[in-house]
Amino acid sequence: MARPEQVLLLEPQHELKFRGPFSDVVTTNLKLSNPTDRNVCFKVKTTAPRRYCVRPNSGIIDAGTSINVSVMLQPFEYDPNEKSKHKFMVQSMLAPPDMTDMEGVWKEAKPEELMDSKLRCVFEMPTENEKTHDMESNKMSSSLLKSESSALPVKSLSSTLNDGEVKNFMEECKRLQMEAQRLREENKQIREDDGFRMGKSNIMSSQHASGSMKREEGLSARSVALILLFFTVGVIVGKLML
Repeated sequence: MARPEQVLLLEPQHELKFRGPFSDVVTTNLKLSNPTDRNVCFKVKTTAPRRYCVRPNSGIIDAGTSINVSVMLQPFEYDPNEKSKHKFMVQSMLAPPDMTDMEGVWKEAKPEELMDSKLRCVFEMPTENEKTHDMESNKMSSSLLKSESSALPVKSLSSTLNDGEVKNFMEECKRLQMEAQRLREENKQIREDDGFRMGKSNIMSSQHASGSMKREEGLSARSVALILLFFTVGVIVGKLML
């Protein structure tokens, strides 16, 4: 019994093109659309599973929706003399209304319920002129991006943010300004306290020095008085003895 016709719409329909150079991962997108009024289960298979990474490689496409499948070709050494034999197959079937286990549904599916579409892989290498053009385009794009980034005014930052982010940004700036003002006032208060302590210390030092000088002056005056007294007593005693 012939299999039913594929209900999914594939874009592209017949081949997946991968453009080199293949020194890095090359990604091609495969769009799967479900135009029916039923959910559809799908699987994406390849004849070279180690060469490709497919995300997602299986799932369910709801009625009237579509999904993009990323097919990533892993880096390899390209040989232009080698004709690629890699192929992909998109397998699908209508999802049962009461489906709970998709893997179980695939295992229990009958051959006449399965639909498939095949795609071949095509590798394309850029010519020397295209390589040069691509390199120049990349350089121009890079330099243009740098110049635009350096010339971008600060005000344009708000255009990349939504209203909530702008509000949060302004509140954060205001909070930082208030914090800076508070730190300036604390610093000023600390300097005033240090000046007061230094002034008080100087006053106390001056008072201490003045007291010491007064004490020294008092001692000096008493010493002079005693010396004069002893001198006078000595003179009187001398006259009496004569």
